[in-house]
Amino acid sequence: MIEFHAISILDKEWIDRHLRCEDSPSADFNFGNMFIWDEHYRQLVCDMGERTLTKVRLHGKPAFVYPIGCGPLRPAIEALRAYAAMKEYPFLLRGITEKHKALLEEEFPGCFAFCEEEKYADYIYEAEKLATYSGKALHGKKNHCNRFEAEHDWAFVPLSRENIPACQAMLEEWTADNAERLDDSIVYEHEAIERAFDHYEELGLEGGVLMADGKVMGFSFGEMTSSDAFDVHVEKAAADVNGAYPMVCRELTRMLLQKHPELKWMNREDDMGLEPIRRSKESYKPAYLLHKYAARWIG
Repeated sequence: MIEFHAISILDKEWIDRHLRCEDSPSADFNFGNMFIWDEHYRQLVCDMGERTLTKVRLHGKPAFVYPIGCGPLRPAIEALRAYAAMKEYPFLLRGITEKHKALLEEEFPGCFAFCEEEKYADYIYEAEKLATYSGKALHGKKNHCNRFEAEHDWAFVPLSRENIPACQAMLEEWTADNAERLDDSIVYEHEAIERAFDHYEELGLEGGVLMADGKVMGFSFGEMTSSDAFDVHVEKAAADVNGAYPMVCRELTRMLLQKHPELKWMNREDDMGLEPIRRSKESYKPAYLLHKYAARWIG
């Protein structure tokens, strides 16, 4: 029987091994996101040798995540089914990509009912386009950056232990300014960002800080989530400063391309089903959406 335990920083080494094997651009499949959002999802994990088994709670209900890794799929699914039956849980898998959907249908034909979860689709962008805002569709973003550069004495520097306190101060101000217009998820996001700052080096996160006129105007960080994709976990900027958000996005991408010449894709994660976030993400012109499904066992 599966022996789950609460996720901890000590699990990073073996989970990363499975993640490298999975090599998925999905925001669901990197250790940083798993770890920093644990207060919200209450994740339990189990090392099955070649795959990671994960149990979560979504909206107060138990579910399981697609078992990432490279070992045989059937034993992992059967182990999760047996655990769900023992606990009298419905057997529900989340975070299913099109690739995973095909693998499940091949291994268990007719045994799963799939339902697309549109609000969890990841927005994937070409890194080169975000680094330049080239083309007519992104001309507005380039104009905002030009204005910002003309109006401010600015620099974009790597996010580090030394400038994290200044970023935390900006985060406190941003959260207070946006609390009324956002739902309760803002509380969980704030906790996730603070958790990331606390374990920044251990998690191997990479990010940058936009400085302008002697103060923090924005910051962003994330991690490589596959061999050619970077997952942007967090992006914050001064909403009342014209061009601050496009500058953070552009400069982070430029910094990452210098460090990771193999980088092709930037995953800016989902829109949580919130219209303002959807419009913002669409304005950067994604190359494609990484669709996600829930898979319910129907036998």
